[in-house]
Amino acid sequence: MKIKPFKGIRPPKELVEQVSSRPYDVLNSEEARAEAAGNEKSLYHIIKPEINFAPGTDEHDERVYGAAVEQFAKFRKEGWLVQDKEEKYYVYAQTILDRDGVAQIRKTAAEPLKDKSPLGGKTQYGLVVGAWVDDYLEGRIKKHELTRRDKEEDRMKHVRALNANMEPVFFAYPHRDDLDKIVAEVCKGAPEYDFVAAPEGFRHTFWVINDRKTIDTITKIFAEIPAMYIADGHHRSAAAARVGAELKNLSPALPLREGEELPEYEFFMAVCFPDNQLNIIDYNRVVKDLNGLSEAEFLKALEEDFIVKCYNGDASLNGENAVKPKGLHNFSLYLGGKWYSLTAKEGRYDDSDPIGVLDVTISSNLILDKILGIKDLRSDKRIDFVGGIRGLGELQRRVDSGEMKMALALYPVTMQQIINIADSGNIMPPKTTWFEPKLRSGLVVHSLE
Repeated sequence: MKIKPFKGIRPPKELVEQVSSRPYDVLNSEEARAEAAGNEKSLYHIIKPEINFAPGTDEHDERVYGAAVEQFAKFRKEGWLVQDKEEKYYVYAQTILDRDGVAQIRKTAAEPLKDKSPLGGKTQYGLVVGAWVDDYLEGRIKKHELTRRDKEEDRMKHVRALNANMEPVFFAYPHRDDLDKIVAEVCKGAPEYDFVAAPEGFRHTFWVINDRKTIDTITKIFAEIPAMYIADGHHRSAAAARVGAELKNLSPALPLREGEELPEYEFFMAVCFPDNQLNIIDYNRVVKDLNGLSEAEFLKALEEDFIVKCYNGDASLNGENAVKPKGLHNFSLYLGGKWYSLTAKEGRYDDSDPIGVLDVTISSNLILDKILGIKDLRSDKRIDFVGGIRGLGELQRRVDSGEMKMALALYPVTMQQIINIADSGNIMPPKTTWFEPKLRSGLVVHSLE
């Protein structure tokens, strides 16, 4: 992998919580407008620039991209975003805190942040780098999802207008002990940023790597890594790489002189995490009807391909007595106020097929398509998807409210499964992976100049 340090554009310490935001694609315009209310320093003014206009303004209006440019210039003029004078790498750590830990930290925000429990203190450490456009275009940065051209085009317009990557993409790399040691050493120092962000309550900690020897060593180690994998941010990756390729094609193809570096626009900003630190959360399904079947008929139809077991008759505890899937090929069904365990029978799946082994494939083929007649997960309005971060109680709530008829909880895919699929050139089925925490935007920006 060819990576490089860059002169990050970052908020001063005292402003980071005001500037930083959730990623542009995890909330809609009105939610961004509400979160940015009363805060002119919020990054939403740049990454969701439609909030600078009247409600209902089309986010793809050309005026909206122009407003993003104006806001970016304003942030820099006002000193809300300031560029580092030297090229650097950065370490970005994310911690999932337990509920009590989050509540305690919020009450004592002025005190040093402390993880409260082994479970709550789960942290993943990523390196913020400039990733090479050609590594993406030539398939060394590997993807596992299809992208939509309209979403790519939107982000391309944003990158073109600003001449910057405002938000990073989320990569995984095969873990290396030597990189782990470097990151651990960096993290012994005082962090540049350290805060818990609302509304999710995740802790974000950020260090600046200033030592030139350490920077050079990181670059050399990545040169030995054969591939990286897009965990989250397929559209941003595609858009950033395509804009970089455009700029490269517009520039004269002059050979580099000795010691001369590739231009900045040939790189885009990524946070790279070792694959052994990442957790993928389940991505579950809720369905509006049983395709004309009664509950008893639906359960009977399931018995052809699954071992069906009813676990309880009292589901009044808001999901607390819900049955979680116990492993691959085991599913949890909520129907008619009861939780059921479904275990796929042998011969109903192919463990030697990187796609066929996935529980999203098994459930799509044997339940959603075969029984319920749902053939296109991307377009069918009878189905919706719920990230596992919301818990099984959210599945139960949506069924109990009458909005949905049944819910299906899946065992999460593993990082190794994603790597196997990406290495084989295959594409994951829709709505398979949910990575959490999401990267916080606004901690650092990458200029293409």
